[in-house]
Amino acid sequence: MNVNKKHIITFIIVILAVFFISAYQLPYYVYKPGGADALNPIVEVEDGYSSEGDMHLVTVRGGQVTPIQYLWAKIKPHHELHPINEIRPEGVSEEEYYHVQLKMMDTSQEKAIAVAYKAADKDIKIEYNGVYVVSVVKDMPADGKLQSGDRITGVDGNEVNKAEDLISYVEDKEAGDTITLEVIRNGEELTKTIKLDTYEKMDGKVGIGIRLVTDRGVEVDPDVSFSSGSIGGPSAGLMFSLEIYDQLMKKDLTKGYQIAGTGEVDYEGNVLRIGGIDKKVIAAAEEGCDIFFAPNGDGDEKSNYEVAKNTAEEIGTDMKIVPVKTFKDALDYLQQLKPNKN
Repeated sequence: MNVNKKHIITFIIVILAVFFISAYQLPYYVYKPGGADALNPIVEVEDGYSSEGDMHLVTVRGGQVTPIQYLWAKIKPHHELHPINEIRPEGVSEEEYYHVQLKMMDTSQEKAIAVAYKAADKDIKIEYNGVYVVSVVKDMPADGKLQSGDRITGVDGNEVNKAEDLISYVEDKEAGDTITLEVIRNGEELTKTIKLDTYEKMDGKVGIGIRLVTDRGVEVDPDVSFSSGSIGGPSAGLMFSLEIYDQLMKKDLTKGYQIAGTGEVDYEGNVLRIGGIDKKVIAAAEEGCDIFFAPNGDGDEKSNYEVAKNTAEEIGTDMKIVPVKTFKDALDYLQQLKPNKN
């Protein structure tokens, strides 16, 4: 009887141990190489042109780790661990974080549309609808007063059309000053008076503790649609803009090549630095891409381009790493490229 009890206890302990190392989530995130998916099924311009090659959306996989995933990440190259509070600020739930990432993806698509349609000289109209609150920082002044989904349309009687309007207004204030915001929540107009404070994680800058994006309405002709699913973040902007431009123009921009890259774009077409570029280079190389566009930081040894170039050398890929500062840099490179004869 005692032997049986010991066996049962041992079995239970083993089951619990297996469950712990395989299912229990530690307070760490891991980032690792993701995929490099062709953009043709994701981006569709109405009556758009097709190409022989493909533009690729490159991703980084990420998520909270179990003990066994934590140990694996310590061993594998280009697997990057971060304490969870570096990724998700305290008080921000997994659902809220995911919502922020999707909203950033929506914004990156709008910027890509604007950049591509302007470059292709196609019809585009941008309407500003205020500032959209994507998250609120716990224990900062806006906590309990604003919430995700609020639309800010005014501050102290001044109209707010873009995020920059509110940011520049607050920058001229000091901690302890109060501002009055005009807010629309679920169709109801509200007024919120909030006292400004400093935020340590933003180098002591004065603010109210919100993450926000400009809510723009973009109308274009021909129409364009996206099916990016659960992919979040802003870093696909450059490749979205190239894919849209390629579908808008009769001349094949890919020229038969498999083209990848990364970088957030702003409305002026500047390509901005992103994170995890080493992992994206690996993903693109594994997919067999020929060209990879990387944001260039004026020769900084830690710039995206330098990290991408060093990673390509490390893994021994023949994929060409091309530095770009603007959408036009990438466009000019592809337009001057000779067609792929392979």
